Amino acid sequence: MTVLDTKTLSGGGRAAAVRRRRKKLTFDRVSFFAVFLGLPLAIYLVFVISPFIQAFYYSMTDWSGFTASMNFTGFANYRKLFADEIFMKAMGNNVVLCLVLPVVTIALSLVLASMITVGGSSRGQVKGLKNSSFYRVVSFFPYVIPAIAIGIMWLQIYDPSNGLLNGALTSLGFGQFTSFRGWLGDEGTAMGATMFVIVWGFVGFYMVLFIAAIKGIPAELFEAARIDGAGRFRTAISLTIPLIRDNIQTAYIYMGILALDAFVYMAALNSGGGPNNSTLVMSQQLLSTAFTKGQFGYASAMGVVLAIVTLIFAALVFLVNRLTGGSKDNSDS
Repeated sequence: MTVLDTKTLSGGGRAAAVRRRRKKLTFDRVSFFAVFLGLPLAIYLVFVISPFIQAFYYSMTDWSGFTASMNFTGFANYRKLFADEIFMKAMGNNVVLCLVLPVVTIALSLVLASMITVGGSSRGQVKGLKNSSFYRVVSFFPYVIPAIAIGIMWLQIYDPSNGLLNGALTSLGFGQFTSFRGWLGDEGTAMGATMFVIVWGFVGFYMVLFIAAIKGIPAELFEAARIDGAGRFRTAISLTIPLIRDNIQTAYIYMGILALDAFVYMAALNSGGGPNNSTLVMSQQLLSTAFTKGQFGYASAMGVVLAIVTLIFAALVFLVNRLTGGSKDNSDS
């Protein structure tokens, strides 16, 4: 055995000894894992996972919510649930919200963010519109208002007798809007009017989120795109959106989760579910079933279905992002 081999073996032995010492459980190592991993995990299990398990168990009983006794009924609540026309109508409304709200809100936010950051003069340095800080503050202002306050405010604006909207349209010469009850009182317009309120409340927040993401893109890339002759739309599609893809994905998931709930806005604008249940959502039906009808087991089944639908939605967003090359783009960057 040569001297080199001996040194190599001794070096390898020392490395192995170091690894063994590193893997040895010490008080500092155990306490670190206990405090920074064990404690948060325990809190998560107790306050997040445990309620889900309890809700699933209650969904398989006939518990009324006000007595200690309950009978195990298996999947009877779920069979009843998918035969319930009102709940299926509420689920359909949630699906409509989930399909429309994220797309419209994020599209408007991206347009506004692009205008404020890189939508200025096409000559000289890449910059946004003049007074962009003012537009940013004004657009973000609705987000700082509590959701229930927004709902009540727009309920008054939509009021057919004394509402600001009908009054403004009537003063502009549209006499047909005098005491017009169609905004929230007609099945054909109630959902659209409600979605407008939600978009109005969130577009400013996501605009600020995208502004921060766009400002993280080097200005040289926008200047290079301008030199190559790319217009604003082409720059947004080929440069801006791919580089802030993760931010868009996160915004889409959060907006979709909001759309699958939307309880506060729906309860404030149409507490009864709207004409012919046109704006009724699953969370409203869950609350009514539990606290009005006293069917907590049945309401728990609704909550489980709502949770599953939310998880499926988030999984689909991640899957679509991966299939369209999101992970590849991220690894390349």
